[in-house]
Amino acid sequence: MHHTKNIIIVDLEATCWNEPIPNGQVNEIIEIGICVLNTETSEITQNEGILIKPERSEISEFCTELTTITQELIDTEGISFVEACTKLRVEYNPKQYTWASYGQYDLNMLKRQCKLRNVEYPMGQEHINVKTTFTEVKGLRKKVGMNGALNILKIPLEGTHHRGVDDAKNIAKILDWCIKNE
Repeated sequence: MHHTKNIIIVDLEATCWNEPIPNGQVNEIIEIGICVLNTETSEITQNEGILIKPERSEISEFCTELTTITQELIDTEGISFVEACTKLRVEYNPKQYTWASYGQYDLNMLKRQCKLRNVEYPMGQEHINVKTTFTEVKGLRKKVGMNGALNILKIPLEGTHHRGVDDAKNIAKILDWCIKNE
C-alpha cells in the first residue's frame, strides 16, 4: 500500500429514500465527514463534518432516521457544494495526500457530483479503498461493511453510525490497523 505519512479519510452522507427517488430529486452529498490519520503515530486529527445544502433534493424522514441530519440542520448550518470543495482545498490541501474511504461509493459520488456541478475535483489521485484493503489484510473471503470490520477488530463504534464526521474517524481506526498489520 503506497501512501503519504498523513492520509485524509473521507466519509460522505447523501440524500436517500427508502422508496423510489421522488420525481425531479437526485442523490446528493449532504455531509463530507473528514479526518486526518498520521500513519506513524496513529493520531487522528482535524475531524469535522462539513454539512452541505442539497440543490435538487430534500432530506427525507428516512434519511434523517439513518443519519440524524435534518433539513433544518442543513438549512441552518449547511454550505454550498462549491464552498465545501473550496474549504477542502484550503484547509486540507488534499491533492498532496493519499486519501481513503470505505468502499468505492464515496470516490465515485464525489467525482460524479463535481462533474455535474462543474466544480474542480478537490482530492488527490492516490485513493485507498479501506473496504478492499481490510478484506485483504485480514484475509477474509467476503467483504464486510464498516460496522462489521469494527466488530472483527473489537473496536467500539465511536459516535453515530451514518454520520460522516464520526464514520471518518471509525474508518481511520480500521485503516490504521491495516497499515500496522499489512
